[in-house]
Amino acid sequence: MKKFILAILSICVAYSCVYAQKASVKVSYDSRSHSYSHSADDDIKVSKMQLLTGKDGSKYFNTMSQLVDSMTSTPEGKKQLRQIQMAAWVMQGPDGSITVDKSKGNAPDKTVYTYVVKDFHKESLKVYDRWADELGTYEEPLGEISWKIESDSVRNILGYDCIMAESDYHGRHWRAWFTPEIPVSDGPWKLRGLPGLILLAESDNDIRLEATGIETVDEAIPPMYSVDSYGTVDRKKALADHEYFMNNRLTILKARFGSSVRVESRGGSSEEPPYTLSRYSFETE
Repeated sequence: MKKFILAILSICVAYSCVYAQKASVKVSYDSRSHSYSHSADDDIKVSKMQLLTGKDGSKYFNTMSQLVDSMTSTPEGKKQLRQIQMAAWVMQGPDGSITVDKSKGNAPDKTVYTYVVKDFHKESLKVYDRWADELGTYEEPLGEISWKIESDSVRNILGYDCIMAESDYHGRHWRAWFTPEIPVSDGPWKLRGLPGLILLAESDNDIRLEATGIETVDEAIPPMYSVDSYGTVDRKKALADHEYFMNNRLTILKARFGSSVRVESRGGSSEEPPYTLSRYSFETE
């Protein structure tokens, strides 16, 4: 384990020397939304996300996914990660049979694919994610969100006085609470453009992005790893393709890998419920 930690630290130090953008504020967020992978329709998944933001730009990501991507970006790191995962997850039964159970050990694993990288000088952002089982990226202007500040609607979050603002964005109505006490015009996911840091954002269908911790830092914003593996996509088409894929996974995977492919149904039912953007996606259009 000590060797593993030292290897990760050496990777981080190497990249911090070549990556110029610095963060002055680090914010941890709980990202809550409905999960299609859980066994019940009303299950909520919580993803631990982090925002590193500074004067030049910011990056919003899951730290475990960042770690996995940093390791798999080199042949040596990929091999080391595989060894750690196999040691934690592979179990041998009394009869010699081998099973892989990720719940049986603690090892780095990537379950969140979303990255949002904002460039304040170019006034644009890039999203890196997985749609329809393929990695993709697209770019859009930062100014697409137009807020209406409700100055009489206030609340206290993590000890900071916050003001509410509202906006309609890509099919959903958002309510965001920002604090002028931290004059950083940024926030979780794609959200930004207010005169203060966004500490809480809510939308319909149980979507909630809530800050759980704030730190003042002076550290490098980590780069995107293996960017060549992301194909350029159109946002709306990617969403539509993902919805189609999720509702036709078995047919698509059988055509790709053969008729022996099985997709486990949620909750043990014979049929999966339909996947809809209105229920499972942050964006519906």
